[in-house]
Amino acid sequence: MSEFVENNELNEEVVSAEEVEATEEVTMTSMEDALDSVLDIKVGDTVKGDVLAFDDNQVRVAIKESGGLEGVIPPNELSAAPYEALTDIVNIGDEIELVVLKPIKDKENGNFLLSKKRVDAKKVWVEIQEKADKGETITAPVKDVVKGGLVVDAGVRGFVPASMVEDHFVEDFAPYKGQTLEFAIVEIEPSENRLILSHKEIARKEREAKRESLMDELVEDSIVEGTVARLTNFGAFVDLGGVDGLVHISRIAHEHIAKPSDVLTIGDKVNVKVLSVDKEKGRVSLSIKDTLDGPWDNIEEKAPEGSVLTGTVKRLTSFGAFVEVFPAVEGLVHISQIAHEHIATPHEKLQEGQEVEVKVLSADPEAQRLSLSIKALLDKPAQEEGEAPVAKEAAPKQRKPRAKQKPVTETYSDNSSEGSFTLADMLGDAFDALSSEEEA
Repeated sequence: MSEFVENNELNEEVVSAEEVEATEEVTMTSMEDALDSVLDIKVGDTVKGDVLAFDDNQVRVAIKESGGLEGVIPPNELSAAPYEALTDIVNIGDEIELVVLKPIKDKENGNFLLSKKRVDAKKVWVEIQEKADKGETITAPVKDVVKGGLVVDAGVRGFVPASMVEDHFVEDFAPYKGQTLEFAIVEIEPSENRLILSHKEIARKEREAKRESLMDELVEDSIVEGTVARLTNFGAFVDLGGVDGLVHISRIAHEHIAKPSDVLTIGDKVNVKVLSVDKEKGRVSLSIKDTLDGPWDNIEEKAPEGSVLTGTVKRLTSFGAFVEVFPAVEGLVHISQIAHEHIATPHEKLQEGQEVEVKVLSADPEAQRLSLSIKALLDKPAQEEGEAPVAKEAAPKQRKPRAKQKPVTETYSDNSSEGSFTLADMLGDAFDALSSEEEA
């Protein structure tokens, strides 16, 4: 019996020793596994962490599988996008991916300096590279305008050279700031943070599509609003919202102008009349003049009979002078209405470009004729002392009646004048003098 007890106690001691040894082995294995599971963190590694707190405008993070190591994210490494509060980007308890920037000597602030922004950037580079490989475009806002082009926020910094912004010359890029545009990927190099973009080809395609649509909408003889886009020696190009139409210099104003810049400035808003649309050649002819009141409109109100106007002598002819009293409105001062005394030619008293005052004798808006007089505004010369009075003419001798002549009704038209005048207007008193001589 005693031997049985002793053997039993001996067996229990053996079992206990085996259990202890087995437990020690399990403990050692667990510690080894735990040590193996602890990350060996190096600079440049991507790790996961839980947001613990916000300290001094920094984000404190517990690095997962690190054996209790912590790190901090400074505000400039939290996000590439602008933000006002840390909670705009992360919240306590969030699990986020981070890249290790460097170890921190001051352990009180954590063990490592971390960045969320750079992890996000890596993902963006991957996405952009995939789109570049597929020939796809990206859409991004213009963050800034710098010398040589545009800076674009595509999640990473992108640059658009000035020559790749539009398919035409752009003098001022300031209006592009804040715009969201579509870009083609020209060059991508993530290791150098290099992303070159282009809007040029996209802008060309957009403009062509819009141009075709607008060309279909333009109707001849319609009045539309446009913006003066370019000025040349022969006219002005007006942007109708994607289609440029030409206003020839002769269609800018009723009066003659030397060059378009005399009356127009780039950026001016103008109403234009559509003269013609050539869809095949992509040409649109416009007129500003046809949207303005004609120079002879309301001429009877602007130049009533008896009124006195100031004008400029434009042309001298053998029978009188053409004086411009309003833009593109010329009136005729017959030679007999230039001076009280007899003159052989208007050149004796007037010269082209001279400013003169004239009195309106009559106005005919339908015929676009204006009869003027300079003589009517001049003092009549007094009769010199001792000069013999003019003798009365003797009564005319009786003459055999003759056939009555038809009045001259031919019309004279000067190509450079808006008006037309009959031969009687041009010869004036000459007919009366001729009749008197024949009857004498």
